[in-house]
Amino acid sequence: QVQLAESGGGLVQAGGSLRLSCPVSGRTSGSYRMGWFRQAPGKEREFVAAIMWSDDSTYYADPVKGRFTISRDNAKNTVYLQMNSLKPEDTAVYYCTADPFGGTWGYWGQGTQVTVSS
Repeated sequence: QVQLAESGGGLVQAGGSLRLSCPVSGRTSGSYRMGWFRQAPGKEREFVAAIMWSDDSTYYADPVKGRFTISRDNAKNTVYLQMNSLKPEDTAVYYCTADPFGGTWGYWGQGTQVTVSS
């Protein structure tokens, strides 16, 4: 079992920055990849970014490329999402997720709200 708990969301003006954190606890050995998704009101949950546990390769959705950075701290067993140059369209609930075995995103946090005002 893997437990995820996002934090760091809040209200920020357009052009501002936020850093989301996701401490990972539980059975994390053999983790394959970690990721961030988001869900805006009235929209489906969408992929934002992912990082591979084996070599720190990163992947981003086109709307956030060049503005968001996913990273991890092994010592703290924490995954981060640094979000810069935020736009009102980035407003959403952001979810941390884990895929321990290279299959599906099987574990999810409770989500943290990010609101960007214009």
